[in-house]
Amino acid sequence: MTRRSIWKRTDLDVTEINRREEKSMVQHLGITVIEIGADYVTSSMPVDERTLQPHGRLHGGASVALAESVGSLAANLTLDPTLEIAVGLEINANHVRPVKGGMVYGTARPEALGRTTQIWSIRIVDEQDRLVCISRLTMAVISVERK
Repeated sequence: MTRRSIWKRTDLDVTEINRREEKSMVQHLGITVIEIGADYVTSSMPVDERTLQPHGRLHGGASVALAESVGSLAANLTLDPTLEIAVGLEINANHVRPVKGGMVYGTARPEALGRTTQIWSIRIVDEQDRLVCISRLTMAVISVERK
């Protein structure tokens, strides 16, 4: 079964999306959008000196930054950017497994796409597809005039 696309944006070029993140926290942490499907966005993030905590494991805050970055991007792709934007309202995360190196991958999928709020689940996995973190992100949809 082929899923119908949920995206309102037409500029879904991954290279261009990554270029727009230059000089941001996303770039600093090495987060890169790698795939946009009909109803999901996946980004990768290295587990290295930028994202480790002092004990040599992936920092929970880095996982949350990945979750919010990929979820926020996904939310905004569902909106007409001339009329609305989505901004973070609340995020939570459950850290399930430590990671000491390599890459992690965060995939955002919608749970609810409402007129004024959206809820996204972000599943972060390691290179062996083992669950590292599960996050839920709530986004407020606001008029660009409030920006």
